Amino acid sequence: MDFKLSIFLEVIPLLLGGAWVTLYLSLISSTIGAVSGLFLGMARVSRFRVIRAIATLYTEVIRGTPLLMQLIVLYYGLPSVGINLEAVAAGIIGLSANSAAYVGEIFRAGIQSVGRGQREAAQASGLTYFQVMRYVILPQAFRMVLPPLTNEFVTMLKDSSLVSTLAIAELLRTGREIVAWKVNVFSPFAGVTLLYLGMTLPLTHLARFLERRIDPERRLSAYL
Repeated sequence: MDFKLSIFLEVIPLLLGGAWVTLYLSLISSTIGAVSGLFLGMARVSRFRVIRAIATLYTEVIRGTPLLMQLIVLYYGLPSVGINLEAVAAGIIGLSANSAAYVGEIFRAGIQSVGRGQREAAQASGLTYFQVMRYVILPQAFRMVLPPLTNEFVTMLKDSSLVSTLAIAELLRTGREIVAWKVNVFSPFAGVTLLYLGMTLPLTHLARFLERRIDPERRLSAYL
């Protein structure tokens, strides 16, 4: 074990800079992914077959291929057809597009969890399809999807480490560069691990709290 406290303390400020880049990428990508995922989830339950088919195809392609491959195609593959993206732009687009596919499935499940009877009753009262979605379905779906959305953000924080392949100095890449600089593996990566835990553990506990608040029956099962 090559842990040295002096190196650990010295590199923490540098790692905090990388952690800020990780948070920045994750926040922007999660926001774009959540908005896109909402519309994707609505498209997945649309009455129009063509819209459902397009949304399903997108979801299956994105969820069925590795995020790392998607990032490589965006940054290294698109220049071959004349599209050049900066590393940060490629990272945000890749993370957002990937997140949207997963968030779309979360919203689809949330929308479908609302009883069909409520939808039929709202339509019988004269509301249009979009009014039913806006005033009846989505408010209830949002409440149900909060815990999995929180978990998705935790996943985003961890998946953002893959943008290190695009030469973006996020937390993991910063740690790797420090390893090469200090010729010491354990000290920098101990800091990387602690910072990742510092970002993800509070969100994990928040997701569990929201689950218990939304579904009281889970309160007992959470302790079993």
